Amino acid sequence: MSVADVSLRRAGEVPVERAPRFPRKPKGISGRSIAIIVFLTICAAFFCVPLYIIITTSFKTMEQVREGAIFSLPAPFTLDAWWSAWDTACSGIRCDGLKVGFWNSMAILFPSLILSIGLSSVTGYALALWNVRWANTFLFVLFICAFVPFQIIMIPLIILSSGLKVYGTIWGIAIVHAVLAMPFLTLVFRNYYKGIPQEIMGAAMMDSGSFWRVFVEIILPMSGNILIVVLILQITSIWNDFLLGLTFGGLGTQPMSVVLANVVITTTGEAAYNENMAAALLTAIPPLFIYFVLGKFFVQGITAGAIKG
Repeated sequence: MSVADVSLRRAGEVPVERAPRFPRKPKGISGRSIAIIVFLTICAAFFCVPLYIIITTSFKTMEQVREGAIFSLPAPFTLDAWWSAWDTACSGIRCDGLKVGFWNSMAILFPSLILSIGLSSVTGYALALWNVRWANTFLFVLFICAFVPFQIIMIPLIILSSGLKVYGTIWGIAIVHAVLAMPFLTLVFRNYYKGIPQEIMGAAMMDSGSFWRVFVEIILPMSGNILIVVLILQITSIWNDFLLGLTFGGLGTQPMSVVLANVVITTTGEAAYNENMAAALLTAIPPLFIYFVLGKFFVQGITAGAIKG
């Protein structure tokens, strides 16, 4: 008997018998886990197999492509299709490659990001700060506008942009992107700022008394997570857009996605599948690069409550 047991007996307490310890049996994989793994593997293959074919085909010569062995590795490995897609691929009657569409997309992207994120952050902050009587009605209308299909308002937007003399220009496409993104981004910013304690906002307003000073000095430094989330969402949406660029873009101002579609459907003689695959990858690289660089911050922004409510 141990000293502890003797002391417990003297105190009138009966020691609890300890159960013998046995080594735990390793748990096997359940049928449910196997089903989930199989399902996820099928989903991954659904995306990875076509991506593998696109990548390998872009590095092949047309002689190897004609053999029909789509799963074979490039032999020989060549970058000719990539250079051709970037520099000399034909889009309609123009044969200057994707580089023109790339620079058009860049010119559309930056002003659209500045307009949409800048305006929606201010409006979201105002809706979160000001408790007005018609706030709920306005938010309901804003929610409806955020999910109105573009095709419904396409004709009025064309008429408005023509009246403003921006139809067919880079600025016209950028402005339409910003206008269409405003309702959704305003709701996102409003919900995020609504999570900031009202005591902080009230104390800041009492201390400075300036709407813009509070926004610039206090609210913006606290908005790193939401800005990263919105930035990635907007870059992906604007860069991958096809319909707006096709509708509002003029000759020489079409974004990269529209130029890519024209390259694929423009054929003289045989279809250059290796060039088409390389053009598709060149168009997809910029948003993929953004995801790889800022993906960690995107997850942090989501978990911090950037999209809630």
